[in-house]
Amino acid sequence: MDTQSFLFSVFCFLFYFLSGEPQVVEGTRLSWTSSPFGFKPKMLFAFGDSYADTGNTKIAVTRSWHFPYGITFPGKPSGRFSDGFVSTDFVAGYLGMKTPIPYRWRKQLSGRVKYGLNFAYGGTGVFDTLVAEPNMTTQIDFLQQLINDSVYTKRVLRTSVALVSLAGNDYSYYLETNGSATAFPGFIQSVVNQLMVNMKRIHDLGVRKIGVMSLIPLGCTPQNTAGSSFQRCNETENDLVMLHNNLLLQAVNTLNQQTNSTLFFIIDLHNAFSTVFNGTETHLGSPTFENPFQPCCFGVTEGFFCGSVDENGEKKYTLCSNPKTKLFWDGNHPTSEGWRAIYSTPAFQNTLKQFID
Repeated sequence: MDTQSFLFSVFCFLFYFLSGEPQVVEGTRLSWTSSPFGFKPKMLFAFGDSYADTGNTKIAVTRSWHFPYGITFPGKPSGRFSDGFVSTDFVAGYLGMKTPIPYRWRKQLSGRVKYGLNFAYGGTGVFDTLVAEPNMTTQIDFLQQLINDSVYTKRVLRTSVALVSLAGNDYSYYLETNGSATAFPGFIQSVVNQLMVNMKRIHDLGVRKIGVMSLIPLGCTPQNTAGSSFQRCNETENDLVMLHNNLLLQAVNTLNQQTNSTLFFIIDLHNAFSTVFNGTETHLGSPTFENPFQPCCFGVTEGFFCGSVDENGEKKYTLCSNPKTKLFWDGNHPTSEGWRAIYSTPAFQNTLKQFID
């Protein structure tokens, strides 16, 4: 990539952060999923950001606790960054278990802790971001403290698996704080290196298998296609995504070599998204979307987002009549139906099998 193209990518790469105290929505088992294979995990832990968060992020720092989020499920905002279900719900359903409750509700719902916990916080990364919530290292610290407090033992954790989500907030923060174009590849390497450290630490705490999601084609999110009336992806940005994913593959291979195992693996979110974008295949009744780049809920002008209201309480966003017809809910997050379509692709299904092989 030449310098001019790379500089252009920096200005185009300012995607909105994948970034509460309403009642928690307890996990639900998705009815169309099951676990027909040999190893049946008894606990699921989730780490990361808004692609996995089911209600940890506080109302003061996120729109996910405000209307119209949650209008499909559970019919009101639940802290999920969607109109309904998110990736954690689908992975839990695939494993035949209920969605793990958010970490912040562990005391109120202590009886559910034995099924795992969701430590993910929207807007966070492996490093600190502009969102004042726990980064991934701190999220793993929470699990460490629960082990120290004898909530979990290593023997029990051997029946658990972990879902790790990194959807790009570190890169948003880097650019928002004027990170240089020439240093960007090195920063991507540092992010993946820290992610590798985090996955190894989760394993060392006793979790049996760790699946980490690859980055989606970020240049194709509505936040980045809005300038072309939701018609064209930013392919330069997608090149940067491929650098991240290639480095992530190397990191996972290294971890498996170090442990002489196949306990670490990539959940192929990138190819799953690409399949849905291209509309080339449908599986398990998954829908096709007429314009996969156009979101259901979006700000009326630059500076407004899904759920935005002005000082008079007037809404400053448009909302589609049927979220099931849209892949994306807002500028960066899929609808519940979008997640179901992604979940139904061979790329996603085939990599999920590694949780239970």
